[in-house]
Amino acid sequence: MNRLYESIHNNHTYVIAEMSANHAGSFERAKEIIHTAKDAGADCIKIQTYTPDTITMDCNNEYFQIKTGLWENENLYQLYGKAYTPWEWQEKLKQEAEKIGIDFLSTPFDITAVDFLESIGLEFYKIASFELVDIPLIKYVASKGKPIILSTGMATLAEISEAVETIRAEGNEQICLLRCASAYPAITDEMNLMTMKNMRDTFGVPVGLSDHSMGSVGAITAVALGANVIEKHFCLSREIENPDSLFSMEPLELKKMIADIRQTEKAIGRVTYGLTRQEENNRCFRKSIFVVRDIKKGELLTTDNIRVIRPAYGLEPKYYDDVIGQTALVDIKKGTPLKMEMIGHLY
Repeated sequence: MNRLYESIHNNHTYVIAEMSANHAGSFERAKEIIHTAKDAGADCIKIQTYTPDTITMDCNNEYFQIKTGLWENENLYQLYGKAYTPWEWQEKLKQEAEKIGIDFLSTPFDITAVDFLESIGLEFYKIASFELVDIPLIKYVASKGKPIILSTGMATLAEISEAVETIRAEGNEQICLLRCASAYPAITDEMNLMTMKNMRDTFGVPVGLSDHSMGSVGAITAVALGANVIEKHFCLSREIENPDSLFSMEPLELKKMIADIRQTEKAIGRVTYGLTRQEENNRCFRKSIFVVRDIKKGELLTTDNIRVIRPAYGLEPKYYDDVIGQTALVDIKKGTPLKMEMIGHLY
């Protein structure tokens, strides 16, 4: 059973390493990516399940040409031909992931992909941002009764609401929404992570970030804001050219990001007041009332002979006004922490 909801329950940020096209056409490299993601500390490896024919059509007219961005001047069919993960690999990759103890996830892009993933025993699904408006696909995935992670790049609140309602109408409440900036690479200025928090409050579901930005600032910030899931594109090296390499993390970067996420989780901690274990030895450096001049028995305590100073071995500072004017019952040397038994009654 995948660890997604177990992680959410235990406040453990679930980290997904997205392979996508980073295998660059090599099955052995795909296996190596799985092992390297596991070594870096990822909870899950994700692939995508489509072919050029299931996601688009072979057509060269203007509608199928990419005009801007990372893949400018590419034809959709040709781009997906470079990027897709052959279906005959996928069960073997799932078995490889299971063998080493990392969860395996995929994004289907049409109903035939869902049927295929069901046939190999996929335990949960990811819906890509661009498919958020494919309501028939979402309805079919939801009907399988398995957890669904749904990216929300480009989506209006109404579009997200329609997708969530479609899933719930199938009796499926296992939904996690990811904030996403569907740009490659995305810039920090347009991440708007407060939207992630708002989605959690609006829909009452776990949330996270599908992060296409460079570096880990977005991911760490999202965790600090309450993200349950972080998804990052992952490659062995950006020098291995493929459609996703430019905005993917390399192994040392992923390992460092995950280590920082775990430290962030510790820093967030829980609601607690009072001393921590580490603070116990420093409590003595608070302030208290000390005698700062020798005081004879019968002498009055004044602002000249007692002060509130560090450390904290005397009476608490809150008693200062009460002890001023009281009488010393014994001789008290300069540098002595003032105690109740040394003076007359406070009241």
